[in-house]
Amino acid sequence: MIRLPRPGGGVREYTPRPAQAPAPAGTGPLTSRTVFSAAHVVADPYADTTPDSPAAVDWDATLAFRRHLWAQGLGVAEAMDTAQRGMGLDWAGAAELIRRSAAEAKAVGGRIACGVGTDQLAAASADLVTVRQAYEEQLALVEETGSQAILMASRALAAAAEDPDDYLDTYAHLLRQASEPVILHWLGPMFDPALDGYWGSADLDTATETFLEVIAAHPDKVDGIKVSLLDAQREIDLRRRLPEGVRCYTGDDFHYPELIAGDDQGFSHALLGIFDPLGPLAARAVRVLDTGDVKGFREILDPTVELSRHLFQAPTRFYKTGVVFLAWLAGHQDHFTMVGGLQSARSLPHLARAYELADGLGLFPDPELAASRMASLLTVYGVPQ
Repeated sequence: MIRLPRPGGGVREYTPRPAQAPAPAGTGPLTSRTVFSAAHVVADPYADTTPDSPAAVDWDATLAFRRHLWAQGLGVAEAMDTAQRGMGLDWAGAAELIRRSAAEAKAVGGRIACGVGTDQLAAASADLVTVRQAYEEQLALVEETGSQAILMASRALAAAAEDPDDYLDTYAHLLRQASEPVILHWLGPMFDPALDGYWGSADLDTATETFLEVIAAHPDKVDGIKVSLLDAQREIDLRRRLPEGVRCYTGDDFHYPELIAGDDQGFSHALLGIFDPLGPLAARAVRVLDTGDVKGFREILDPTVELSRHLFQAPTRFYKTGVVFLAWLAGHQDHFTMVGGLQSARSLPHLARAYELADGLGLFPDPELAASRMASLLTVYGVPQ
């Protein structure tokens, strides 16, 4: 039994879930859906850094976590916002992450797609020409590694663009440059406030029309779109309007079970940050879906939504703290330290609730280890055990 803090003050007792035999892990690829987990990076806890320093990454632990995801049959979406792009991981660190992860993917036969952005620029001072050049530099690196490219939303483009035509021109140029079909990423302002008004309008209906215009002009260069707006109906409406052969990868960490399950008019594939901590459970659910058992899929995945909504609650961009926290409790890394010092971005009651929800789902391979680590953190915060 451990003592957890109450959100309004005081403490309460909690009995951790007993250890249970793990569900048998599936083997081989998932077949009914293409599923990527956006993966976090593991900081080097021994590095003498400050929040403004370049990221110090524990490469061995970071790559080991990716092997864990690949072993479940999941793809890895690399160097995305889950990896703290623009929130502790700069372009130099992201470039090294892409090179190392792509090499590891080749070695183990894992699927990988990597984020292409403009974060080598100071967003406030960039113009459209330098934005295009920055995108081209990153696209070239990703393609050189043999990885699929994910064209990420750009803070610099959001600052430099004056109207929808600037987005249409920029993306048209990039899609012509791409050697293979890419994934287009629409990240909402709840994940990054600097992206408010992306596609040239703060009105989402107007922005959607511009987004669809980009895709319609180059459908052969768009493998799919990743939508992270936390609006299930908007995603459904959008995916029904996609050209034939263009996929929708849900990035909705609030509604993913129903979006992946789909309806009689289609479904979403997945590219999700929540599938970092949920990796084995998510893979097991999709394997059930592969058999055509939608009900069984929902029975596995629906109970995880409460945890996901907790981790991604506002300010949503700090969900990475909960993701790394759960990786530590699950034994995927030996410490709860993050690049940029982001381990301080969530409160102790928030982390305690994340622990309780994850424990209830059976996410921890070793519940005793998770409880011990949770107790040690509580002690540091002054909660006696």
